[in-house]
Amino acid sequence: MAVDELQAIIQRCQILEEADFKGEDFNLFQVAGQKCLEDGYAAQLLEVIQNEKNKVIIKNMGWNLISPLVRCIFMYKQDDDKREHCLRILDQLAQLCNPKELFLGLLEQIEQTSGEQVCQTVMLLLQPLQTVLLKLQNKKAYSVGLSLAMIMNQLTPLPVPYTKQQIQEDKLGLCQCCNAVVDFAKPFVNEVVKNMEKSSEYNDMELKEELIKFCMKSLKYPLLTAELEQLEGIEEHPFRHFAIEIIDILWNIGELIPLVFVHHKGKSTHWENQEFADIERKNSADSLACLSYLIFVQHFGVECFPVVFSPSYLLLCNMTHIEVLLKRTEESVLSKGLDLFESCLLRMEDNSLLHHYLEFRDFINVPQDLVKIMTLCPMEHMRKKSLNILQLFIDKFDTEGKYTLFRCLLKTSNHAGVEGYIIKNIKDQIHLALMKGYDNIWFTGHHLISLLDLVLSLPEGAETDLLQNSDRIMASLNLLRYLVIKDCESDNQTGVWTTLGKIEQNFLKPLRIGLNMSKAHYEAEIKNKKENRKETHSSNTVCSVTVSGEKMPTMTTGMQLQVLHSALFTFDLIESVLARVEELIEVKTKAVMDENS
Repeated sequence: MAVDELQAIIQRCQILEEADFKGEDFNLFQVAGQKCLEDGYAAQLLEVIQNEKNKVIIKNMGWNLISPLVRCIFMYKQDDDKREHCLRILDQLAQLCNPKELFLGLLEQIEQTSGEQVCQTVMLLLQPLQTVLLKLQNKKAYSVGLSLAMIMNQLTPLPVPYTKQQIQEDKLGLCQCCNAVVDFAKPFVNEVVKNMEKSSEYNDMELKEELIKFCMKSLKYPLLTAELEQLEGIEEHPFRHFAIEIIDILWNIGELIPLVFVHHKGKSTHWENQEFADIERKNSADSLACLSYLIFVQHFGVECFPVVFSPSYLLLCNMTHIEVLLKRTEESVLSKGLDLFESCLLRMEDNSLLHHYLEFRDFINVPQDLVKIMTLCPMEHMRKKSLNILQLFIDKFDTEGKYTLFRCLLKTSNHAGVEGYIIKNIKDQIHLALMKGYDNIWFTGHHLISLLDLVLSLPEGAETDLLQNSDRIMASLNLLRYLVIKDCESDNQTGVWTTLGKIEQNFLKPLRIGLNMSKAHYEAEIKNKKENRKETHSSNTVCSVTVSGEKMPTMTTGMQLQVLHSALFTFDLIESVLARVEELIEVKTKAVMDENS
């Protein structure tokens, strides 16, 4: 019987000195103890462990029971007495065993768990692990750091619940587990705080550094991808609670403001392998970006900050973080980047952001990232929000800043729709510049002429794909029409009449030639399609169409004719505006000539 075998080993070891225990004794104790647990004799094993006479034996050998003990705890149901006995055994082992040996045993058990049992195992072993760590004298900071790193590494592969239903179900227990890990860390946070209070020159940075690492890992996972908006029907959002706890730890150990504004990351690890260094840098960037989101969007811990920072300085500090978030493709991360950017911009007055800020790389990169989201993101609400934020960004700059930003976006966006949108913004700025009492040198005179050289041109002359560039061309024509109507040749505030010959040569003439060529080509295509359809006596002949090198879904001849007619309609629209512009130029030029004659 298992209990008898265990008693025999215990009796033999009781008469031995601690130094005389052999490897064989350890093995026999482990096998007998495991058999007791598996055969349902947990109560008897608990009695053996609680017996004062066995204290030295348990101190040295008890840690070997961790693995079978954990297996048995998960095997029994919640209301089973045997499970309760196993839990009491675990608690006793935490109190009696050699801390160093038990620490390694507990960590090994956490490391070996996987899949659905990860969170259950971690939550089961957190309390005994905390008890053991608090007993350690040597290498305590290292052991705490190793424990937290091991736990986070095991949790990281698990999917983060995102929807309201997933958070409420918490199928794998991740929400509950994350908050349990924070509770696990609190005694060590308190220890750092206590030592800092004792001495203003707190030099023992090791434990503090390990806690910073834990917070940084927590910011990247699960908080970076977690849904952190308040959800209706969830009284205490687990990830919001977790985020607040992480912010509190950083504040209590005096690292919150340095991380937000100085980007201090504690001791920077030196990696000989550049790949490892790049990974650490990226992880740190993700964590800091998430931290800024928590503070400036969710306002966690914002009450800790002195109200001395200008809105423009806050934007400057956050642009690096915004860029990091906007380069990601996951909706949960991308939305955080857009929210952070919007939050920073809404703090500012229109026209208050100085053009000098565009000398910072991030102030050029971020609007380009917005353009990519506007044009490539598959989620419509993200595309719309990006467009609104781009406009908000434009509105905040002074006139020189707007001018510089427009030039940059026209050169880099490579998207006719975006270029058309920027040209519309240019038109609005010219309108403001032409108003009486509005001093604006950037959207009149020689500065504007330089900008018009970019706007009133065709990328490839007469051979430009007019259909693909229709948004830009229509916006350019509307701008030119506005300039011709609004700015008299005698005033010539915009300089458009001075450069009219160049505009006609570089824009109007090649556009007219391109329209004639395009219309002729599409009309011929329509004629061919109609003739082919008559020959086959069917309007449902299926064909494949290639656009920009990509094969599109198969189309019937009737569908192809619709597409071709739509293209012709676009050309007619461009042609009508072009004709109106040419007519206005001719009328105004003739009127001036008549006045001069």
